Amino acid sequence: MTIEETKTEREAVPTGIQLTALDPAFQNDPYPILAKLRELEPVHHDTTLHRYVLTCHTDVDELLFDRSLSVDPRKAAPGSFESMFGFADAERQPSMLFADPPYHTRLRGLVSKAFTAKAVEQMRPRIQEIVDELLDAIAPEGEVDLIEAFAGPLPTIVIAEMLGVDPADRADFKRWSDLGVMNFNPMLTPEERELVNEAGEAMDGYLRRVIEERRERPRADLITSLIAAEEGGDKLTDDEIVTMCSLLLAAGNLTTTDLIGNGVLTLLRNPRELKKLQDDPALIKNAVEEMLRFESPVLMSGRTPLEDRTIAGTQVGAGESVTPILAASNRDPSVYSEPDRFDITREKTDHHSFGGGVHFCLGAPLARAEAQIAVGTLVKRFPEMRVAESPLEWRRVPGFRGLKRLPVVMR
Repeated sequence: MTIEETKTEREAVPTGIQLTALDPAFQNDPYPILAKLRELEPVHHDTTLHRYVLTCHTDVDELLFDRSLSVDPRKAAPGSFESMFGFADAERQPSMLFADPPYHTRLRGLVSKAFTAKAVEQMRPRIQEIVDELLDAIAPEGEVDLIEAFAGPLPTIVIAEMLGVDPADRADFKRWSDLGVMNFNPMLTPEERELVNEAGEAMDGYLRRVIEERRERPRADLITSLIAAEEGGDKLTDDEIVTMCSLLLAAGNLTTTDLIGNGVLTLLRNPRELKKLQDDPALIKNAVEEMLRFESPVLMSGRTPLEDRTIAGTQVGAGESVTPILAASNRDPSVYSEPDRFDITREKTDHHSFGGGVHFCLGAPLARAEAQIAVGTLVKRFPEMRVAESPLEWRRVPGFRGLKRLPVVMR
């Protein structure tokens, strides 16, 4: 990340701030540059990745709730940021994440029952069992990578059990989903792209075999439910079921892992807040919302106007990419008091970390439940744990924020 300030006042012309989302310095700590952008150039034209970047809470909120904008990368102009992704030229219909209404509405309506607050509440006892089993396997003293031993396996097991995946296949699913997330990196090398494609083909083939098995021998799992799901006589095709399961595995795994990892790290860096939580475990729900606001696992979203129009006071052409920076919106001082301070008793806890509007994250209730149970149990069982080393390395996946490893001394 480089900052070259040629203007000292907020003006319509560019300030000279250069946003380089692929720069390791930005990925290690994006907040200083995002604060500069929000102050000096709230609508920033990122010439490196060919997009307009929004950082103010009001602008981000309006964009997320604007139903006239597209999330389908195939509708982006050639050379724009959204068009760079590996899934932009996919022959099949896009996943729900990149689908516009009415197709998006249809998909969401057919799968939403599995992720309601009521459905997730019924899963809490099993999530608690998985958390306890993972923590039982961690030595009571010594150093452990919490990402590898805890934050990573938990969402993989939860999603795999929901889908009805054989426990013996979980490691493959974790590898496939980790590689699948690399689709969000528009700068993959040919070798990396080949690995991602191979993982996608392997997961695709596996899921199709499972779908065929469930048609013959239904079970009480999500794949069977997706096969049977019907609304107004409409049912999901096999392609749509495969795409939906792949999305759940890739997006659901990584973001929940990062929510837990980022949250634990933030608590350990703020011992006063950790003590508050340990003294009053009922604060866990508010604590998780503050973790989401303070260190969002998803840094940004994407939208594309289908016609020339004005967005946040700036003229944007049809097909150009517009990127709302959720992490910047979550720290807007016009909305949050002392936004760079982590406070688990903060009264205003709403945030943009799950997006907004019709594309609000379907898995939000499940992610919240997993984080509440995981973090709440962890800080109770290991009250004196501490980070083992510094600096930490953040994963190089543009748009996401999460640690490669979180070495912690358990005690």
